[in-house]
Amino acid sequence: MDRIAPPSPRTAPVYSVVIPVYRTEAFIADLLGDFAAISEAARQRFGVAMEFVFVVDASPDRSYERLQEVLPQAPFASQLLLHGRNFGSFAAIRTGLQAGRGDYFAAIAADRQEPAELLLQFLSVLLDGEHDVVVGTRISRQDPALSKAMSSLFWRMYRRLIIRDMPQGGVDVFACTSWFRGELLKLREAHSSLVGLIFWLGCRRAEIGYERRERRHGRSAWTLGKKITYLLDSVFSFSDLPIRVLSGLGMVGIACSLVLGCVVIAMKILGDIPVPGYAATLITIVFFGGVNALGLGVVGAYAWRTYENTKQRMLAVVHRLHSFAGTLPHETDAP
Repeated sequence: MDRIAPPSPRTAPVYSVVIPVYRTEAFIADLLGDFAAISEAARQRFGVAMEFVFVVDASPDRSYERLQEVLPQAPFASQLLLHGRNFGSFAAIRTGLQAGRGDYFAAIAADRQEPAELLLQFLSVLLDGEHDVVVGTRISRQDPALSKAMSSLFWRMYRRLIIRDMPQGGVDVFACTSWFRGELLKLREAHSSLVGLIFWLGCRRAEIGYERRERRHGRSAWTLGKKITYLLDSVFSFSDLPIRVLSGLGMVGIACSLVLGCVVIAMKILGDIPVPGYAATLITIVFFGGVNALGLGVVGAYAWRTYENTKQRMLAVVHRLHSFAGTLPHETDAP
């Protein structure tokens, strides 16, 4: 398929950066300072105008109100979108990618743990025209030891079970061309992994390493429970491993049953078992009952996700949209 050619030099390219926002009110002032500096650097170094798309995923704090107050005075173009309820960070990124008007796109978290300078490095790679997508890989992280260990275990399992090409440190930030963004938005899968879809698309991909910084305010909403859900969603969306494991257990169970049956028959012929053993019967029933329940659960998980995707529901609902250019805000309320 033909790639979209870089924008004509006669028109300044636009670089749209998507920022999912949830419980990050304390970061907003510093975040806007970072973006102001990055926007000016992009203009001077690359001749590129930047647009920042903030998507508030029904955050319970005052992130939305705070952004509504400060963005009209920001020295860069921006959009502010509010979800009708909490749909998750991946849904928020998709919403921002749909709303963005740029020639190049990026997504970065609002907690400032990923350095904003990464955005300029991404842009430099994309402007060369040799890559369709760039991902940021964590080469180190300024986190507590337990958090580092859990993250390392999580991404090791992700690499082994789901996507073997996934960098060891995982991926939380990326940038892409408008063509790649269009292809990504065509994949409207519920309960999937946006990062997994990026790697599923393949194309010409580059990686840039960075040091993940310490979170300075509050606690991350990326809890252990959400990580487990994310891992399971990725497994069921990109792998048939559970089905293969279940099939293996079934074959092992059949083999054990045949061996046990031969032993029981031999012992019965030799007269060593005057009465059938209660313990062996109970253990066999419990074992196969567990395998059967596990099989129903795995098949049910795949069936449920298939059913969810057949509904064709929107992956997110935008309740409010504001667009800021200079000091004149424009607001549209969703019906």
